[in-house]
Amino acid sequence: MKLHLLRSAAAEPLWALLLKGYSRRRFFLFILAVALFPALTHPGLALASDSGKAYTPQRGQIGKDVMWIPTPQGLVDKMLDVAKVTSRDRVFDLGAGDGIIAITAAGRYGAQSVGIEYNPQLAEFARRKALEAGVADKVRIITGDIFKEDFSSATVVTLYLYPDLNMRLRPTLLAMKPGTRVVSHAFTMGEWEPDDTVVHESARAYLWVVPASVDGEWTISGLEGGQARLYLQQTFQQVGGTLTRNGLTQPLVGARVRGDELSFKLISPQREVVEFTGKVSGSQIRGTLSGANLNTEVEGRRR
Repeated sequence: MKLHLLRSAAAEPLWALLLKGYSRRRFFLFILAVALFPALTHPGLALASDSGKAYTPQRGQIGKDVMWIPTPQGLVDKMLDVAKVTSRDRVFDLGAGDGIIAITAAGRYGAQSVGIEYNPQLAEFARRKALEAGVADKVRIITGDIFKEDFSSATVVTLYLYPDLNMRLRPTLLAMKPGTRVVSHAFTMGEWEPDDTVVHESARAYLWVVPASVDGEWTISGLEGGQARLYLQQTFQQVGGTLTRNGLTQPLVGARVRGDELSFKLISPQREVVEFTGKVSGSQIRGTLSGANLNTEVEGRRR
């Protein structure tokens, strides 16, 4: 039955069709067509295009916030390498597209991977690719909005978004657990300078390691001669400050925080280089001050 006949007939009551002389067979076919019509014409039906082929994303297609351009496999490998992904990681890919990053993280590194993709057809395509790659047990593709879905359990976050979207996500990323690795294809995070950069042919990606919060005043114990005061000023992973002990204030040199690891150097009154390396856990620091004639375990608490 042709579509225009179906539409005109659907506008008439059933008893009128019978009066018009519809045979029982034609009447049955009409009822069946009416029942199936919504499903066959549903725009989200993932059957196929007119050619009968399954949905395949097109390079440059427009999405909710971005244009879809696939990340080349060579750069995907380098992104996951620079993030030091292992089977103990949980990788979230924001704007998963065809699923290549989540699939590679699972297949090559054995990581549990989650992709978040707004476009339902792309999300289904990525699920199909994960199944074909034999990693469907390690890859989950969520159809959702990256600004609404919860990815706080990630140890690695990957993304290929526009700069303004990176900036919208930046506060959320900085609030994640210290040591979480963030890798972005092509675009940076404004004033938050990357910790590393990788290049594949003409493509580039940037790595950040979420820093612990160390800003403020700390009381340091464990040193000879009593307690010291450590004052730190932090801008992302960059740190400056001073250490005051026995009335003498010394500037810190090369202070930096990478994940939960804090390090800095200072010059002792004897003109010796003293280095601190330690770990931050909330409002507590534990580490070692070491130098030519010094190797002391110290502890600090934020005031």
